Amino acid sequence: MEKNKPIKRHEALRPLSRQHHFGLLYSWKIRKGFANGSSIERMKEYSNWFFKTEIKPHFTMEEKHIFPVLGGDNLLIKRALKEHRRLERLFNETEDPERSLSILEEELQAHIRFEERILFNEIQKVASNDQLQKIEDIHSHDVSKPEYKDPFWV
Repeated sequence: MEKNKPIKRHEALRPLSRQHHFGLLYSWKIRKGFANGSSIERMKEYSNWFFKTEIKPHFTMEEKHIFPVLGGDNLLIKRALKEHRRLERLFNETEDPERSLSILEEELQAHIRFEERILFNEIQKVASNDQLQKIEDIHSHDVSKPEYKDPFWV
């Protein structure tokens, strides 16, 4: 059986890949919260915070500076944008937060895997040096974020 080789990510896209790691941690924390019997209110409060501090700025960066490399008519970009809209609706869902959190942790993880394994590979394959340099110049290389105050997943 062949082992998956690590993806060689272009330097310009590495900060976004690091942010994807935080998204995978979000999904893990929500799963742990469910497994530990944490209150839905605590998990929803964390989810709201995470959307505001991580997801919304990340989606904006991708949509404004990364996705244009392939163009709006590209099927991979159309899929990513559709998933962004779906994830945003799930983050903002208030009617059945338990259900939306459960779906969200799965769909966010699947979306991140799609971007990392397929979309970003295609982007770095077709992006010009100028486009990659512009992306690198725009990125903030400081990915340190404030810690969340209520570790319900512990």
